[in-house]
Amino acid sequence: MVQIHGIRRASADAKYRQMTGQPVKPLILKLCLPAVISNLVTTAYNLTDTFFIGQLGTAQSGAIGIAFSIMTVMQALGFFFGNGAGNSMSRELGKQNNERASRLLAVGFAGAVLSGLVIATIGLLTLRPLVVMLGSTSTIAPYAVQYLTPLLVAAPCVCGSFALNGLLRYQGQSTFGMIGLVSGALLNFLLAPLFIFVLHLGIFGAGLATAICQTVSFTILTTMSRKFGVMKLSLRNCRPDVLLMREVAGGGLPSLIRQGAGSISVTCVNIAANPFGDAAIAGMAIVMRIMLGANSVIVGLGQGFQPVCGYNYGAGLFARVKEGYWFCVRLATCVLVVLAVLLWVFAPQLVEIFRSDPAVVAVGVAALHIQCCTVILNGFNMMGNMMTQTMGRTGIASFLALCRQGLFLAPIVLILPMMFGVLGVEMAQSVSDVLTFLVTIPFMRRILHELR
Repeated sequence: MVQIHGIRRASADAKYRQMTGQPVKPLILKLCLPAVISNLVTTAYNLTDTFFIGQLGTAQSGAIGIAFSIMTVMQALGFFFGNGAGNSMSRELGKQNNERASRLLAVGFAGAVLSGLVIATIGLLTLRPLVVMLGSTSTIAPYAVQYLTPLLVAAPCVCGSFALNGLLRYQGQSTFGMIGLVSGALLNFLLAPLFIFVLHLGIFGAGLATAICQTVSFTILTTMSRKFGVMKLSLRNCRPDVLLMREVAGGGLPSLIRQGAGSISVTCVNIAANPFGDAAIAGMAIVMRIMLGANSVIVGLGQGFQPVCGYNYGAGLFARVKEGYWFCVRLATCVLVVLAVLLWVFAPQLVEIFRSDPAVVAVGVAALHIQCCTVILNGFNMMGNMMTQTMGRTGIASFLALCRQGLFLAPIVLILPMMFGVLGVEMAQSVSDVLTFLVTIPFMRRILHELR
């Protein structure tokens, strides 16, 4: 036992030297690559279902948009505990306070799994009225219920997977998180068509395949955390106290707000698109998945920056924090410019991959073109939000997290269609992005000034 503890201590010391001593830019690139790959694979995971289900019909495609709201809630709870515990854990590791870091790891993991169990219980008991409340038409609702049933059963594993990926990443071990997520996603590429078309399970088969794959990812990530984490995952270290839970809640609140607002905004988009029929709901669902893929690259870059930010902020090395922030903003903006051009040019082909219905394509292409005009602002928006969250600036981070998907998008997407019809639904996200950018500027000027 003493020998194992010594090995863990040596590993933690080596990681501290790496995170606080290596050149910032190569270090961020090294850490963000597995995170970007994980996010892209997770997006491909989602797009796989969207593609195969799109072959079944327009109503089935619309059901994916409804289910996305529930999946976002699961992701929100996983991120709340994973990022909440992980933010504090990275700062504690920067202070070389390893015992408290171990407790944060265990509390974050246990909280995510228990919250998934709560979601599963409530969701399965209220599923039919729930999907109607989320914007389902009478034709979409039965398919949404079929797709969500197995996913809700697996909710503890879904929440646990998102949390564990974050907890590994904040220790600077993002490669192991990537392995867990990629393994489940690759399995989904095989199981989804098998269950949908070969076993003739339809949209229920797509949900079942995703549930199985999330469970596999959870099992792998748990093993990785126990064997390869800087801090060993052990439920014996799950000893919460008031101060520790306050740290977890404070660190995770921005993520919970960001993802929770995302779920609310998806619901509002579905409700706003509902009067325009199944094609409008399906078209917007496809666009949301495509733009999620574009933004996942930038989120991955920010996730590579966060452990560097946490370690160095905890160690008092503020110049390294600022250097990493500006490097990520510039790189993210350049990447988004390239992606925006590609998405604009190939918008019709991208939407048609998932559903060739002309009405769906018309809605999807218009929305995609509009969002390409403003997506380049998201690099600045996201990096500011992720940096303030990692620094423990809960109030600012929570407010910025709320802006894009909640404070702005939710009301905008309900108001604009009254004036512009379906065009109002298509342009709402871009209007929200611009407003979020304008609000973020003064907050980041203040934070960066304080880091002098």
